[in-house]
Amino acid sequence: MIPPSIGLVLVALLGLCIGSFLNVVIARLPAEKSLFSPRSACPRCAVPILWYDNIPVLSYAVLAGRCRSCQAPISPRYPIVETVTASLFVLAFLKWGMSPALVPALVLIAGLVAITVIDLDHQIIPDVITLPGIVVGLGWNLATQQVPRLEAAVGVLVGGGLFLIIIVASRGGMGGGDMKLGAMLGAFLGWKLVLVASLLAVLAGGVVAIWLLAASRKGRKDPVPFGPFLALGGIASLFLGHELLAWYLGAFSG
Repeated sequence: MIPPSIGLVLVALLGLCIGSFLNVVIARLPAEKSLFSPRSACPRCAVPILWYDNIPVLSYAVLAGRCRSCQAPISPRYPIVETVTASLFVLAFLKWGMSPALVPALVLIAGLVAITVIDLDHQIIPDVITLPGIVVGLGWNLATQQVPRLEAAVGVLVGGGLFLIIIVASRGGMGGGDMKLGAMLGAFLGWKLVLVASLLAVLAGGVVAIWLLAASRKGRKDPVPFGPFLALGGIASLFLGHELLAWYLGAFSG
């Protein structure tokens, strides 16, 4: 049995490493480039990044956020993605410990972090993440019944169907990627928590959209990516979904 303190450190290091890999996914996947070759290089001078300049967070701090070769600034997105991923991994470990429930939580977190940044940058949600995610989430729950099998299967239908209805009703105001992301969340969380995630996403998206309009940052017809809000709702439901659902039902019944 691994002591909890050691487990915490290992999960944090794993989160940093996964976050570093997610930066590669975020940069290369939309461009349809290989995730494994060639080696990462500075986008300005094209000099390959040395291994000791590729240590998550630490290398960015040591280099003061600049390329060693040409001194071009390095986007702060890289350490932010690594830190956020590691922080969420640690929170997952604190909630589930070294139990089987930790595995799908970490997989879902990694997928949602990548989807969030890609959607913010390119306003797309890659099928290569969501479609395998549906299979992995549903397969895990069918095999382990961590989420009851029927609840997970219905979750795919509810998560995807809800956004399909919105797509049809809005005549394309929402993309098919959101529908597939909803289905992926349903596969991992089940139909009850995917509803919680969707409600939180709509509330958060509405608040941000109103602020953007009020601040003249966006016009009424300017698109606002919904994937990050759905990912936020999914993360919140992963950690607090049952508590939020119990609170809502208790308040409603009272």
